[in-house]
Amino acid sequence: QVQLVESGGGLVHPGGSLRLSCAASGFTFNNYPMRWYRQAPGKERELVAYISSTGGTTNYADSTKGRFTISRDNAKNTVYLQMNSLNAEDTAVYYCNAVVHVRNYWGQGTQVTVSS
Repeated sequence: QVQLVESGGGLVHPGGSLRLSCAASGFTFNNYPMRWYRQAPGKERELVAYISSTGGTTNYADSTKGRFTISRDNAKNTVYLQMNSLNAEDTAVYYCNAVVHVRNYWGQGTQVTVSS
């Protein structure tokens, strides 16, 4: 079955960086776009970044443009989110997402906390 497993979250100071990873299995990874979402306490889940199946197209939320970079390694069935210049507003649980055969799949999430 489809599985998405995120890792790489943690506590970071403002201005710092983190790299999230999402290992995918159970589907033909290189056929599907991937997305990163995040959900802060008391807020709705929001789309952070998108990458096409080949990695040739990426899109970002306005709040993350220029600071976050999504990438993928189709040989490793893994999608990444490089996050730079982090600030307190980036504190959230970050989720990897795939839509496979019109069904939404989510990982368990990884907590990112930005605090001094």
